[in-house]
Amino acid sequence: MSDEQETRRAVEEWARRLGDELGVADAPLDIDAVLGVAGVAAHAVVRPAAPVTTWLAGYAAGLAAAGGTAPEAAAADALDRARRLARS
Repeated sequence: MSDEQETRRAVEEWARRLGDELGVADAPLDIDAVLGVAGVAAHAVVRPAAPVTTWLAGYAAGLAAAGGTAPEAAAADALDRARRLARS
């Protein structure tokens, strides 16, 4: 197994374990989209902006989903908006 595959496997396993622990195992999670936004924030803003960006995007998506927006659409919108802002 390559380092990239091992990293991917570790992230997927961690996401599964964390989702179970937090009671959100069925949450829509696009790992590539989240990591992509984190990477944009880390490079376009500053590295510590990556976790702050993903947390805020997740929070916004959760609020939108609680307000009736489809969870997948809420997550995609929040991540897209964060990516656009970081690149501006």
